[in-house]
Amino acid sequence: MIDYLPLWLSLKLALATTIILLIIGIPLSYWLAYTGRRWKVMVEACVSLPMVLPPSVLGFYLLLAFSPAGAFGHFLDHYLDTRLVFTFQGLIIASIIYSLPFMVNPLLAGFKNCPPHLREASRTLGKSDLTTLRHVLLPSIRPSLITGAILCFAHTLGEFGVVMMIGGSIPGHTKLASVAIYDEVQSGHYNLANRYAIILLTFSFLLLLLVYNINHRFSKSKIIA
Repeated sequence: MIDYLPLWLSLKLALATTIILLIIGIPLSYWLAYTGRRWKVMVEACVSLPMVLPPSVLGFYLLLAFSPAGAFGHFLDHYLDTRLVFTFQGLIIASIIYSLPFMVNPLLAGFKNCPPHLREASRTLGKSDLTTLRHVLLPSIRPSLITGAILCFAHTLGEFGVVMMIGGSIPGHTKLASVAIYDEVQSGHYNLANRYAIILLTFSFLLLLLVYNINHRFSKSKIIA
């Protein structure tokens, strides 16, 4: 019989990661879109690095960083009484780093494609950058916001390498749906693994269908306008 707890943990992780990345990704992508700093290219490269870096490599270095044997992990453990290895909190932080480009890149593209006169007109009227961002730019890039959120959610939902390295397979705590599939395959329970896989496959397909539908409607509305 299928255990729905790994699915619930995966949804919980994906939702928490998406919300936090929205908070981080909006100001970061706004800065990258409009700053004139030369070293912003370095920041863009660092943001996009998880897209090309093997998950096992990223997970390994995060494991070293979070481990109490390392300097950062020791500081958290000794001074803040916090341990990130093999905890759900550690999975959230790892997922934020791993899914960051899937949030920032769509938002960055949205800001860059936003008509410059909107920002200039808002500034001419004496509006602050924060007011311009909230009331002018964000409504204009709503499809990018939705796309970034959905891609981030779907990407986090299917994570395996990073979460396996950081969280392991602790039932009720760090055993996500992707890890449950691996465990069932290792145990020879292919039918149960198939059930988990079908649920994730269906959910991921529906999320992508939603993204393409939103982009299609937005493109069609721009052509009509």
